[in-house]
Amino acid sequence: MATTEWTIPDLLQLSGGYWSACALHAGVKLDIFSVLDSSALTAAEVAQLRGTNPRGTGMLLDALSAIGLLEKVGNTFVDTPFSAGKLSNKSSGYLGHIIMHHHHLMAGWTRLDEAVTSGGPVRESVSHGDDETVRESFLMGMFNLASQLAPGIARSVSLSGRSTLLDLGGGPGTYAIHFCLANPDLSAVVYDLPTTRSFAERTIERFDLSERIAFTSGDYNIDQVPTGFDAAWLSHVLHADGPGACSALLRKAAAALKPGGVLMVQEFILDDERNSPLFPALFSLNMLIGTDAGQSYSETELSVMMREAGLSDVHRLKLELPNGAGVMTGLKL
Repeated sequence: MATTEWTIPDLLQLSGGYWSACALHAGVKLDIFSVLDSSALTAAEVAQLRGTNPRGTGMLLDALSAIGLLEKVGNTFVDTPFSAGKLSNKSSGYLGHIIMHHHHLMAGWTRLDEAVTSGGPVRESVSHGDDETVRESFLMGMFNLASQLAPGIARSVSLSGRSTLLDLGGGPGTYAIHFCLANPDLSAVVYDLPTTRSFAERTIERFDLSERIAFTSGDYNIDQVPTGFDAAWLSHVLHADGPGACSALLRKAAAALKPGGVLMVQEFILDDERNSPLFPALFSLNMLIGTDAGQSYSETELSVMMREAGLSDVHRLKLELPNGAGVMTGLKL
């Protein structure tokens, strides 16, 4: 891992970098970008449409312009083409859900020192908690992220000759959807908590795949999971638990497969020294803040757990994915 040559400005930029994040979060939360996606407006006009203070609105719009997410012409503001495509809720490429999920994580991150001191979580679950707005941001945020990656992964992973897929902990079903789109003879089951059902079924219906993708409710840590599948997919599930629970879940996933079936596991994967890539290392801290035992795992750790679950030919696929993500596969003996 290359050593960073730090300067004082670099350090101060890192320390205050959350200012820009907070400006973005406020812009998304107030839905500023959706009113500026097609016509330029003054700060006063935006304030009137959004029920905000004109002075504060002007300051926020200037900051978003300085960041490069808005264009300012005279005293009017309009989205950049990128912002119109990704931050306006009218766009099919809208990423506001994942940005609001990041916003809901921020309070916990301000208490990181407490989590490090205690070794335990300092916030309630944002994925399956009681607040439906927070839960929707998480689930649809996962849809936002997965939608960027799933089409390419589904085209790169061969499921030729396989007719059934279990998307275990599949949330809104994004990967099941794209695996089915890439494989016309494939049907799938999305297995997740009951609180996820409505989000998943709406998403599946949006892609006109309700006849090929079913949703089954359950808690994979407690309940039995369906069996008899040719393939199983676990995407960013293992990092929520400690090694013991991960090993148990991998055994369940392997048991869900027919002989010769393939298990595919996507995670943010650390190197064996655990200090790179950067995102999986930081993501471990996110798990410390919000879970009892969750963490990022190294490729070796994942390989060992998958082999112990009874899988053979365990290896990491050669895929170029962002944020240190990778896909491990193994075959059921």
